[in-house]
Order: sequence, then C-alpha cells, then structure tokens
Amino acid sequence: MENIQTYTAFAGERLLVSAEIQKTLLRVKRQFDKDKKTPILVFEDRTGKQIDFDLLGTPVQVLARLASHPFFVPKDATSPQRNGPGRPKLGIISREVSLLPRHWEWLEKQPSGISGTLRRLVEDAKRQDPDKERARMAREAADKFMWAMAGNFPGFEEATRALYASDQKRFEKLIRNWPVDIRRYLNRLAKESLRFTGASRKAVSKPLPV
Repeated sequence: MENIQTYTAFAGERLLVSAEIQKTLLRVKRQFDKDKKTPILVFEDRTGKQIDFDLLGTPVQVLARLASHPFFVPKDATSPQRNGPGRPKLGIISREVSLLPRHWEWLEKQPSGISGTLRRLVEDAKRQDPDKERARMAREAADKFMWAMAGNFPGFEEATRALYASDQKRFEKLIRNWPVDIRRYLNRLAKESLRFTGASRKAVSKPLPV
C-alpha cells in the first residue's frame, strides 16, 4: 500500500473493489447505477480518509471530475501565481501555531527563520523513523475505517484498544463476528501496521557498525 496509492470501496458491508482510483471509481459508478439505495463508501487505504464523489452522468464524466476534485488537486495548484521578483510561495499554507515563549525565543534565533526551521524539523522527524510513521498511519487508517463502518458493532471500543496496543490476536478475536469483508479489510490494515512496527523495532535494535 505504500508504493501505489489505492482506494477501497464498500457497498453497505460488502467490499466492491480495492484498486487505484480510476478502476475503483468505475466500479463504484457501475454499482451506483445498478443500486442507488445501498450506500457506497470509498476510503483511501493509506490514511483511511473517506472520499465523496459525484456519481451522476456517464463514466467518462465521473472520471473527468477527478481533475477538479479537492482531494486529488495538488494543494499548490490552487495557490495564486506570483509574478515579479521574489521567491514563489510553492503552495505554502499559513496556519496558527501555539508555542511556549521559550520555544519562540529559540526559533527566532535560528538562521533559517521560524518557518524554515519548523519545516526542517518536520522533515528531519519524518526521515528519522519512516517505518514508525507508516505504522502510525496504518493504525489511524484502520481506526478511521472502524469509526465509519463498525462504530456500532459489538466489541468496537475493545477492538480499538487492541489495535493501538498492537495486540493482533486479541484484535482478531474481538472482530471475528463482524461482517466478513469489513473484518478482512481491518485485518489487512492492522497487519500492515504490525509489519512496519516490526521493521522499526529491528532498525532500533540493530547494532551500530564499529
């Protein structure tokens, strides 16, 4: 899931397709035209985010709308173009950051400035343990999917705790009576998290070269 961006669609409790976005959307469109009563939910596998689509019109029209879909348009594509001297904004988004006074004081002393230093710290943190980051994202993807599809199922809260505790055996036991496609998809995400967690632990325990 980390190399190719994939998406999974459910019609009610039944898994329709898990593939790249064009193939997924075409399968969703066929199901929608066949049965407009059964709710269809589409999830991004990497993050667990639920994505809504306008399924009216022909399949060609549905696919064409991807070009302007907020989820798929690069953030910097909507940034105003800057003409004239100075550096381009490069899709930078301004948001409020709350820090203690000593943090601001330290940032203000950095040669690259506050924004540049924060960006560097974020990139350094992402590079430090990429497997840990992937494991976290897989757990959160499973969590988001569970809230959307299984929030009212028996054992939901306990299953969530088992997921974040990386207790795969207990997790599988708690969801074993859930609908089969939902259970299989959740196990897929949970095992993805464990795979990266194991890789991260091996990297930490590996002795440094002498």
